[in-house]
Amino acid sequence: MQANPILQVRVARKCAEAQDICSLELVPLDGQSLPAFTAGSHIDLHLPGGLVRQYSLCNDPQDTGRYVVGVLREAASRGGSAAVHEQVQEGQQIAIGAPRNHFALHAGGPARHLLLAGGIGITPVLAMARQLAREGADFELHYCARSRERMAFTALLQSMPWADRVHLHVDGEGALDMAQLLGAPQAGLHLYVCGPRGFMDAALGMARTSGWGEDSLHYEFFAGEAVQREGDAGFEIEIASTGQVVRVAPEQTVVQALAGIGVEVQTSCEQGVCGTCLTRVLSGEPEHRDMYLTEDEQAACDQFLPCCSRAKSARLVLDL
Repeated sequence: MQANPILQVRVARKCAEAQDICSLELVPLDGQSLPAFTAGSHIDLHLPGGLVRQYSLCNDPQDTGRYVVGVLREAASRGGSAAVHEQVQEGQQIAIGAPRNHFALHAGGPARHLLLAGGIGITPVLAMARQLAREGADFELHYCARSRERMAFTALLQSMPWADRVHLHVDGEGALDMAQLLGAPQAGLHLYVCGPRGFMDAALGMARTSGWGEDSLHYEFFAGEAVQREGDAGFEIEIASTGQVVRVAPEQTVVQALAGIGVEVQTSCEQGVCGTCLTRVLSGEPEHRDMYLTEDEQAACDQFLPCCSRAKSARLVLDL
């Protein structure tokens, strides 16, 4: 797996955008352009304490001199969002990874685009709306939140020339009717969904039940499913480069077992969402529990995410 390039940037601006949401504007140290990105991209933030977390870019991809991310302070933070809110300051130099995109806009010819964001899921969707508007594409955006205080970037959205395409839905004031919005799929219409897990499951479940084709559904999860370890069995991991074998106990992840014998695998989300720990499988059959690989990629059984996935076979041989 090719390492993602590390860039040094400066926090030019830190701004409160909504309740428990702040934005960071990141600029290069030398005043030059940053690597180009496309709508839907995210970057790794290397945070104090050795933490690495992914955050979506929300500015226009035409902005070549800055990256802007929005960060929700999670109630059950594992340290990442808390570090951003409490420790990262304007003027500070931090390291980031170059942009990567697993949530890209449809590029297969003319199409119409339905953008659906819940909570902090507005961040990649905002970049998508900006790009689509600039390209003159046909789109509309629906943004849902529990309260207006938790809606980020609303003033910005309402100031845009395309504000008439933006629809805000607040619980208690007229929540989104997903059945009405998604109940009748149309040829050439592509759906993009990002937000909390329950919101994602509801939207994608409604779309699939209503007959949307998988090739018209585009989505990005920010968190994996709750880990269920009941009934898990142990298995073996073999390191192809050395022949070393380690036993993965039922209560362990592969990453934890490997760390126990001094083999470090770079991780970030530890939930099977970001793809940082993606590893080639040379032999054996993985049991995929991630939200990162497509169904076809999982079926190929030649790669898996050791932070969460396990093995159906007695042993997996990894390209490490």
